Amino acid sequence: MIDFPGIGKILLIIGLVIAGIGVLILLGGKIPWLGKLPGDFYYKGKNFTFYFPLATSIIISIILTVILMFISRR
Repeated sequence: MIDFPGIGKILLIIGLVIAGIGVLILLGGKIPWLGKLPGDFYYKGKNFTFYFPLATSIIISIILTVILMFISRR
């Protein structure tokens, strides 16, 4: 038999995660330090520009890991 309450919880969590990502995208330009941390690599050459936000990616990964850890606890 199909577990509808379980599917409902999963859909709700997925929706909240998508909404959270949307909020981060909307507010991303208003957070002054996002993308400009000391571990973010930026190189501008004559014909190209290379940008790799390593430190920002690590910070976002840690925050998402903590949030998902709290969500997955029962």
